[in-house]
Amino acid sequence: MLIDTHTHIDMENFKNRFDEVLQTAAEYGVGKVVIPGVEPSGFARIIELCEKFENIFGAVGIHPEELNSYNEEAEAQIKNYLKHPKIVALGEVGLDYYWDKSQIERQKEIFKRQILIAKEARKPVLVHDREAHQDSFEILKDTDAAEVGVVMHCFSGSPEFAMECIKEGFYIALGGVVTFKNAKKVKEVAKIIPLDKLLLETDAPYMTPVPFRGKENQPAYVKFVAQEIAKLRGISFEEVAQATTENAQKLLKI
Repeated sequence: MLIDTHTHIDMENFKNRFDEVLQTAAEYGVGKVVIPGVEPSGFARIIELCEKFENIFGAVGIHPEELNSYNEEAEAQIKNYLKHPKIVALGEVGLDYYWDKSQIERQKEIFKRQILIAKEARKPVLVHDREAHQDSFEILKDTDAAEVGVVMHCFSGSPEFAMECIKEGFYIALGGVVTFKNAKKVKEVAKIIPLDKLLLETDAPYMTPVPFRGKENQPAYVKFVAQEIAKLRGISFEEVAQATTENAQKLLKI
């Protein structure tokens, strides 16, 4: 069995074919998926899906691009939803300096606040880190986030940075980018990180792996991520599947 630890199939474009998407995932050997939140108006939909489908789990958190939706009411919602038995993590949260560098200090503040909420709830943190590696790393260290578990979602750093994260006990989540021909850095990361710190994800509907690159992504395609990692490491697909599934089950308690 495979687990897609990060997929946005709560989005509107999946709404009328949700059963089909889950059925395709099952046919590809994907047994469980985790849907992370990005802003408060989407939390109820994630809860609805978690309660309707046995193999769906969720996370709640406010994405750095949605920081204007962060207020006391949103914070209270996050704290409340983290009590739900199928909300297995806080996320996705973090820093994103790619789109907007005008609110960096505000991003840092909200990231720290949400990590502290995760620690209080004893739930791991799903981290969005785009062009903000050092700041993300320092905040995670300063807040001792590893106490509850850290997932570096859609990892885009260097192999050296990956190993720094591993030393802190963080998990590295890889998705479709590892299948891209020119993604040399991510391929090197896939080769060197310990199997017991590796997670698989799709980030659907984005980052679609080869052979479907350019089309809509979906949880089923996490299989191609696992196949590529196995090829790069010179090990069997089954070994990658078993290790990553055990990691997800251990960290997320699913």
